[in-house]
Amino acid sequence: MGKFILLVESATDTCSAALSDGDVLLAQKVCRIARSHDTVLAPLVDGILKENGVKSSELAAVAVSEGPGSYMGLRIGVSLAKGIAYAAKTRLIGISTLAVIARCAVEETGQRFSHIVPMIDAGRMEVYTAVFDGDCLQKEKTEARILDENSFRNLLEEGPVLFAGNGAPKFGRLLEEKLGALPKNATILDQAPLASGLRTDAAKALEEGRFADLAYFQPFYLKEFIPGKQKKLL
Repeated sequence: MGKFILLVESATDTCSAALSDGDVLLAQKVCRIARSHDTVLAPLVDGILKENGVKSSELAAVAVSEGPGSYMGLRIGVSLAKGIAYAAKTRLIGISTLAVIARCAVEETGQRFSHIVPMIDAGRMEVYTAVFDGDCLQKEKTEARILDENSFRNLLEEGPVLFAGNGAPKFGRLLEEKLGALPKNATILDQAPLASGLRTDAAKALEEGRFADLAYFQPFYLKEFIPGKQKKLL
């Protein structure tokens, strides 16, 4: 069995692939073109393996961002990760997209926070979110939450809070509009989840032997996907 972990992220408009040796990042490729996952994600993965001289047989595991997030994005990423893991006869690891955002945001800021609240935009004033502590350990369950000016007030009273993800900016605007200013303990960061953010939790899962069932693993959508009505043809 190999020692490398292939990391795949496709839960939002940004998609990426990365390669790590345990929790040490070796390389990453990122595409920020929305709705392009079906054409660019597989080449990203292929390129990162070839450019680093790593064969699929050398992979200790394939880790994928499992959701919540975009329905189609998650399906594409999970399907690709499962296919690679199956062909390589290696293990599959699923990592919460919210945990990925939290890890990426902490790396981006380089600061210490009492809490981290990753947010994925779910339309209008709703976000997919959860509460993490300063070490990126999840403390509250993942939920779909409608935001108002009182959301997370208890956390803001305790200390510095980092709100991160593509749902964070609208929360910041809401607070400024309703309260007149952003609370002093609030930091807003429009942080995309990147494949590099999977590596710490993936390495830990690999070490502890926590793997997904390759046959039955499915994305965590949180809310049921409801397709729009088809328009009548003229």
